[in-house]
Amino acid sequence: MYKPKEGGRENIAVLHPKHGPTYPESPLKERISFTQVPPNMDSPSIQISDVRMTDEGEYICVVASYPGGNKQGITQLVMLTKPQNSASALTVEAGRNPTVVARCQSHNGRPEAQIRWVTTADGNASTSSQPGQDNTVSVSSEYRLAPTAADNGKDISCVVSHRTQTSPESFQMKLNVLYAPQVKIVGYDNNWYVGRTNVLLTCQATGNPVPTTVLWKSMTGAMPDTVQIKDNQLKVLKVDEAVNTTFVCEVKNRIGTGREKVTALVREPSVNPSNAGVVAAVVIGSLLALLLVAALVAVLMTRNRRRQQGYRADGSADLKARIFGGGKNGTGAAGNNNAPIYVYDDGSAHQGEKNNHNGNGRLEVVAATPTAQDILLSGELDDAERRKFDELEEEERYDRFAGGGAAPILQLRPAGEQHEMIGDYLDDDMESQRDGSVISRTAVYV
Repeated sequence: MYKPKEGGRENIAVLHPKHGPTYPESPLKERISFTQVPPNMDSPSIQISDVRMTDEGEYICVVASYPGGNKQGITQLVMLTKPQNSASALTVEAGRNPTVVARCQSHNGRPEAQIRWVTTADGNASTSSQPGQDNTVSVSSEYRLAPTAADNGKDISCVVSHRTQTSPESFQMKLNVLYAPQVKIVGYDNNWYVGRTNVLLTCQATGNPVPTTVLWKSMTGAMPDTVQIKDNQLKVLKVDEAVNTTFVCEVKNRIGTGREKVTALVREPSVNPSNAGVVAAVVIGSLLALLLVAALVAVLMTRNRRRQQGYRADGSADLKARIFGGGKNGTGAAGNNNAPIYVYDDGSAHQGEKNNHNGNGRLEVVAATPTAQDILLSGELDDAERRKFDELEEEERYDRFAGGGAAPILQLRPAGEQHEMIGDYLDDDMESQRDGSVISRTAVYV
């Protein structure tokens, strides 16, 4: 017996032990039969050929016996229909209003198919279904968003799941968004200096559809003579004041026009960074050389000052005896002009011995106790000495000057050099002073 979803039971096949199989009038009469030939009461199974969606329903097997009565078993026949699935991405133009960018469909499936979307695009899906023929169902789903240039080329997938499929069916697509060119100028490094050569600007543009034309312009009017343009590249052969302008790159496609500009600022020539190390080395070397020269000059000036003050310049044997003022005396106290006299002795100097003149031309001088006049001349009088000096009579103060006037009181010369003297001095004995005067280097004046 067969019982459809809507309606009552009706006989479709009968098997009698004596009369055999019988097939009453029903929607299945021409398509139903017992599986065994001849039919067997031990296994009265049936089969349906050319199955249709209308064959779905309950099938009841009823066994009638006497005197046991009737017994039955029921099975449910569910008809499945594999749907026809498809999906596509729509070509849309970038804009602010949400629009359908992709569509997915599952036609004539039983039961109803399930559709879901997988994408990184920020949008929403809407799904609808409608009944089809033979109790099937068709499902349609659309994905909507406000398309932008950034959405162009993004991946989007429609995934359809159904009982007749061993696994979900996936349709992978890319969004197709039309937009006007987006332009970017690269190559300007903000280091255009006068005389720089072969600087290059490149106009990079993206658009859907692909841009067809590229046009370079100058905001100041005509393009400078040193500029060469080829396709999307602008090349400046030599930077000068003429390229101190704003360059504009304009790109077009059938959707619209995009443009970008860059202002070139021409600078004065700068030091080549590759020579910075050399320049630094030269500067440092020059400073070191100046320091060395300054040190050498300081040493020479110090030695010269010491020579003028009476110190020995070196230990050579021909150094003439000199009187030194302002030094220290033998006891370490502050000295004066009465400090010990160092005397020429073939390279040897003696101090603190008696005056002695021998036949070898050796003159030895003993430091005398300083007098008031000596202290006065030395410029180092303390208060007690000054008072003592003031108490002296005028004649006593200067009596030591009266005898010789300005003549030297001591001539430090070996006896063999006397014939070279001019008057009381040698011709090479005089030495110029800073104040313009000339004095003897070997004579002592008081």
